[in-house]
Amino acid sequence: MKDYYKINEIARLYGIGVDSLRYYEKLGILKPRRDTNGYRLYNLKDMYKLNVIRDLRRLDFSMQQIKDYLEGQTVDHTLALLRQEQALVQAQIQELQTKARLLQRRIATLKGAAAVLNAVEQKLGIVPGAITLRTLPQRPCVQFSAHITRDEEMDFVMKKLHRKHEDKIRDFGNQTFGAFLAMDELMQGIPNVYDAVFSVLEEDAADYDFVLPAGVYLSYFYQGSYQQNRSRVQEVLAYAASHGLTLAGTPFELYEIDNRDTVQEAEFLTEIQVAISPASL
Repeated sequence: MKDYYKINEIARLYGIGVDSLRYYEKLGILKPRRDTNGYRLYNLKDMYKLNVIRDLRRLDFSMQQIKDYLEGQTVDHTLALLRQEQALVQAQIQELQTKARLLQRRIATLKGAAAVLNAVEQKLGIVPGAITLRTLPQRPCVQFSAHITRDEEMDFVMKKLHRKHEDKIRDFGNQTFGAFLAMDELMQGIPNVYDAVFSVLEEDAADYDFVLPAGVYLSYFYQGSYQQNRSRVQEVLAYAASHGLTLAGTPFELYEIDNRDTVQEAEFLTEIQVAISPASL
């Protein structure tokens, strides 16, 4: 093994650019010697430092943190750094586990509209197009209030919701999204109008805007265009009235399959839910 290596050799060995090596030198982290021609020469100590830089950068440590560590390296300092690394790795594991759960849930939903409808019927005892009663747990949510009258506006407001709560909506493509219907306009004959959009968080979420309370909900799944939601909501309200059920909230939609998943409107799958007062059951 050689005692010294030129900058191009080190760049190839570590898979980094020579500009990065010069930057580390500018920060004072690396201090290569110069040969008689002025070329940088890196020794084994520099290579050790590069190993540390590579490992800590993967954990998002700043260059200043890395410099401070290398300049004040002691057993206690190293133990503190290792504990910090351990905490970061654990946080990343939890983040990946959350993403894996979201992906698993979304995969179960997106095996095609027909498969989803079959899964809904088999797992929940629900026949698409039929109104059913579902007992559901408490669901924490974040929301963004806006008056929405067009599909294009819905996409824009959903993005605003995501931007507002990026720390909570970790995987935009795999979250459950919904919207509260603008009931006054809907009852006047105007379909596809909303007052707010929301995203359902993990059950153990500690930071949220509101909660869909645990309890019994009327549920109605429909396929296709959102233009039909006025007539579908009227069916739900008529069912509640004919069965003596008192509503305990505003009807809302949940988007099981939407334009995040398919460009075929006929494949859209939407659930209308509305809470029922326990006293009327």
